[in-house]
Amino acid sequence: MVEAVKEQIYNIPLRDAKRAPKWKRSKVAIKDIRTFLEKHMKAEDVKLDRNINEKVWERGSQKPPRMIRVRAMKFSDGQVQAELAGE
Repeated sequence: MVEAVKEQIYNIPLRDAKRAPKWKRSKVAIKDIRTFLEKHMKAEDVKLDRNINEKVWERGSQKPPRMIRVRAMKFSDGQVQAELAGE
């Protein structure tokens, strides 16, 4: 049985997605969320919930949100699962 070892809520800034061309910004924002969680949760296997993807892509590929609030859980097998905080 896999148990949650660590649970944390993060406010992840996505303003660095501006470094990408306009048409790629939401794609870069998703990658930024994944790398942020890999770094802060010290894990390589990160699974993002569908709602995170929908929130980032809500306004299209050119206008991702400036910041997103995420609840991340790390399990004993090393996998991290993330979902939108407040849901």
